[in-house]
Amino acid sequence: MRVPIGIVAAALLLLAAMQGYSYASYTVTHLNTTVTLNTNTSAQVTEVLTLYVSNSSVSQYQGDRIALNLTLSTWQGLVGPLLVQHIINPKSGVYNFKYLPGPLVPQYNGGVAKLIMSYYVNNVTTVKQTAPRQFVYTFNKNVFNFEHAVSGEVLPSNTTLTIIIPNGAKISAVYPIPDAPVANFTTGYSNTTQFSWFDGEPLSKFTFIFIIHQSLSQEVEAFFAGTYNALGIFSYVIIGIIIAVFIAYAYLKSK
Repeated sequence: MRVPIGIVAAALLLLAAMQGYSYASYTVTHLNTTVTLNTNTSAQVTEVLTLYVSNSSVSQYQGDRIALNLTLSTWQGLVGPLLVQHIINPKSGVYNFKYLPGPLVPQYNGGVAKLIMSYYVNNVTTVKQTAPRQFVYTFNKNVFNFEHAVSGEVLPSNTTLTIIIPNGAKISAVYPIPDAPVANFTTGYSNTTQFSWFDGEPLSKFTFIFIIHQSLSQEVEAFFAGTYNALGIFSYVIIGIIIAVFIAYAYLKSK
């Protein structure tokens, strides 16, 4: 007996969908990637996967959670391809990586757990000084590690990308328009520090630029910090000599 082509096609599509989101008895229902940008062009990334665990796999999850021999690769085999770093610079990698499988919250016919990854990435933005105490930061879209479609990189289904900028920063350009906050679009996102995009948003032409105006005190602090990073403890010696020369000059001038 021949099976209708339509039934075969439907079965294949269902199988592909199941392979994309369900591994073992764990199913990812949502991914939230939050990128907190720093003024030194690095970023702290926190990724939270919401995981549904069927009733028959509750004991398995509880065992996996407390097992000391399970590596991230093992968890990726259990959960699927969404359990990866979605912000990564191939040239600098990630550091201070932490992974925490959260407790299971019982629900009808199973439970829900949060899988949390936290890490840092260098060179997520580039910075250029365009005026005295004015710095323009441009997001490096090449750090994205999301799903690739025919049109380019996109946010997968049930995914939220959130970018948090430093306090006092002002948005200069953004594309695509953030899905949230919606109300701040007409005001140029003034006094807004958090921006979110939801599933399906294209990332291939992602643009995110913001400007930071330093105060005079911040400029002085940055100067001394840069001097110390370059010269180490000798910077204090040089500063001490400069202060001593200034005091001597003031003393001699007063006579």
